[in-house]
Amino acid sequence: MRITPKINNDLFKITDLKVSIDGSLILNNLNFSISKNQILAIVGESGSGKTITALSLLGLLPEKKLKQSGSISFNSFSLIGLKQKQWQKIRGNKIGVVFQEPQSSLNPSMRCGSQIKEVLDVHFPKKFKSKECRQLIIEQLIQVKLPDPNRIYQAYPHEISGGQKQRVMIAMALICKPQLLIADEPTTALDVLVQKDIIELIKEIQLTNSMSVLFISHDLSLVSEIADKIIVMNKGVIVEQGKTSKIFSNPQDNYTKGLLNSRPPLNLRLKRLPTINDNHHLNLKENIIDPTQRKIHHKNIYSKAPLLKIKKLSKKILVSSWFSSKKPFDALKEITFKLYPGETLGILGASGCGKSTLGRALIFLDPATSGDVFFKNKLINLKISSQIKDLRKNIQFVFQDSYSALHPKKTIGNIIYETVNFYEKNSIEENINRVNELLDQVGLSKEFFNRYSFEISGGQRQRIVIARALSVKPKVLIFDESVAALDISVQARILNLLNKLKKELNLSFIFISHDLSVVKHMSDKIMVMDKGRIIEYTEADDLYKNPKSEITKKLIDSIPGISFRN
Repeated sequence: MRITPKINNDLFKITDLKVSIDGSLILNNLNFSISKNQILAIVGESGSGKTITALSLLGLLPEKKLKQSGSISFNSFSLIGLKQKQWQKIRGNKIGVVFQEPQSSLNPSMRCGSQIKEVLDVHFPKKFKSKECRQLIIEQLIQVKLPDPNRIYQAYPHEISGGQKQRVMIAMALICKPQLLIADEPTTALDVLVQKDIIELIKEIQLTNSMSVLFISHDLSLVSEIADKIIVMNKGVIVEQGKTSKIFSNPQDNYTKGLLNSRPPLNLRLKRLPTINDNHHLNLKENIIDPTQRKIHHKNIYSKAPLLKIKKLSKKILVSSWFSSKKPFDALKEITFKLYPGETLGILGASGCGKSTLGRALIFLDPATSGDVFFKNKLINLKISSQIKDLRKNIQFVFQDSYSALHPKKTIGNIIYETVNFYEKNSIEENINRVNELLDQVGLSKEFFNRYSFEISGGQRQRIVIARALSVKPKVLIFDESVAALDISVQARILNLLNKLKKELNLSFIFISHDLSVVKHMSDKIMVMDKGRIIEYTEADDLYKNPKSEITKKLIDSIPGISFRN
């Protein structure tokens, strides 16, 4: 009897991997493999150990104060203990990497083509002549489906869109034909249409090049679109792993169930989103909003006089690029709508549709070219500074990037105190008490008063930005992609907090996002924008069930994991 030897199909094999940095155990006893021609996804919240795992495979962990045990093999070759010169032959050549933020990864002072050429120069010095090198790069830009590759080759990063920058990063990672591509949160904060394009591109290139992919994300629904197998991590430990279909149809761990259910569902309207902490004991039946009660709620809202009225708001912008002179561009075209007390109005659309421009125009941060803004039936005059000051007190803006929105050299308490003190000339003690009240309101303790923004998490920073916005007792809050870059579970907690505050403080919200699932969960009505115009403007549930425009249908189709949830 002849025994057929078992073929080893593993490209990467990780056995009993433990990583400690500065005495803290970061990864604990990891065991998994990445097969040849396989897409493996690692999923978990921030701090779960996903990125540290990827950095371990790349030999990029800090050598000082690092303690590592276990084994990591690549093509049966051990990677533990390699010197930097040996790693340099592997990174970018055998293993390509695409990081989360292309704007930070690309050199702003170099043309895109030159940056890709650097990779070839490092791994294949003097192998290609200048003309050959350029042709290789152009072919790679074509493979990642970049329009006008000759223009992209010559362009600087700031001259192309976020989605195009990410494609340049993918082209750079693939130029040496690696056996493995590591993609670390490559679609975070991209709009859902661009996100879908990037996911489909990675899948297509993986098949074309017969390579393996390690895809890292915080969103289980997203990885359902791309992964053959999923690993779920929590606090440096693998809590569950298996085929994608099995993880979705029959998740075993409560943490996995929490990640699956934290994204707002489209086929149900919930009072409160399940979170990681309470998912396993939250009663779904009691948590569903009764459609009749929602209709009564809307009847009550829309029987009142509008708080904010916008009439024919238009905005022209002069746009220039390296290949053309300045030309007027219609960023907003005769936008008209009303916002009522207690209402949440969702503004939905892909990047570049004008939704953020509209948000800034409403509080005259970037004034419209024409049109009228009425607050409490009073026309706001841009030339009267007292009116603008009063408007900005009543309508507060919460920006997307909470890190940039907070001063890095001031404590959290001082940041909020400054705003309180500007509008309310009370005693120091009274203002400090007010700051502590605001921290408590957004679910943070007094201990945060003396911390700095870089000492807290992204979700905590977003709570601080919300507390500062609430400090002036506004009537309206405008959220511009304020939860786009947060973990799905953290996002759920922030959305729950916002709905709680809205009810307690009788607030109105304008919620700007590219994500229909989030906008639908939050909104009473939704306004869909495209190319500066309002395409649809209707009740939120009706918009999802009966989309009229092609752009709305595309936004619905682009929501990740929709087939698993409906």
